[in-house]
Amino acid sequence: MRIDVVSLFPEFIAQCAAFGVVGRAGERGLLSLHGWNPRDHAEGNYRRVDDRPFGGGPGMVMLIDPLRACLRAVRAADPRPARVIYMSPQGRPLDQAKVRELAACERFVLLCGRYEGVDERLLQAEVDEELSIGDYVLSGGELAAAVVVDAVARLQDGALNDAESAVQDSFEDGLLDCPHYTRPVEHELGTVPEVLMSGNHARIARWRRMQSLGRTWLRRPDLVDEAALTPADRALLEEWKAGPEGVRVLPDGRAGEPPEQAE
Repeated sequence: MRIDVVSLFPEFIAQCAAFGVVGRAGERGLLSLHGWNPRDHAEGNYRRVDDRPFGGGPGMVMLIDPLRACLRAVRAADPRPARVIYMSPQGRPLDQAKVRELAACERFVLLCGRYEGVDERLLQAEVDEELSIGDYVLSGGELAAAVVVDAVARLQDGALNDAESAVQDSFEDGLLDCPHYTRPVEHELGTVPEVLMSGNHARIARWRRMQSLGRTWLRRPDLVDEAALTPADRALLEEWKAGPEGVRVLPDGRAGEPPEQAE
């Protein structure tokens, strides 16, 4: 797949994409990432890309023409159609369902704003949708774009050394992930749950599902309300709530009763 990022700091995105899973996806030919600077398409000696807002107020607004010319160059670089996505706190919240949708695309464009944002007329004419990574404001869209690139890249077939890692991630089935452990078995901070060393795969899978359900109920009850839980899932969750010491693992890593406020 191809992702184009329009930004005043395209080198920032390139650096973020040079490491880890995203870098591996690029090395394996699964993802190509291209940065575009609208300043390269601005006119005049100063190659200006912003101006003061009409109506007064602080800050600057990114100009239409440099961005429009840059987007035209982006589209001309590859014949495949591409959705243009503006990273904005006013956009639809990014979730795993949206990540999966984008991961299935052959190509899309991420537009990163700066200053007070982008002239609304450009957004209306050139942008297909807006995405937000949270209810807060960043200095620009680059960090948000890097989040999208990372989330999408890891879902490309072959990007992860073990494809099951993506399948078992939090939110893939609408729930949070279960707890994970590694060596040593005994540590001053606690002991690995016995079930994980039992070798009984069915029992392990059942325990993990129960922990996933319980953890989601504690930390994100809204997700439990939205999830399409089966009767078996609901039974597991009730068992988790009433379970004896050692069955549950709480947010602080202890086994036992959930905090009163979670009830």
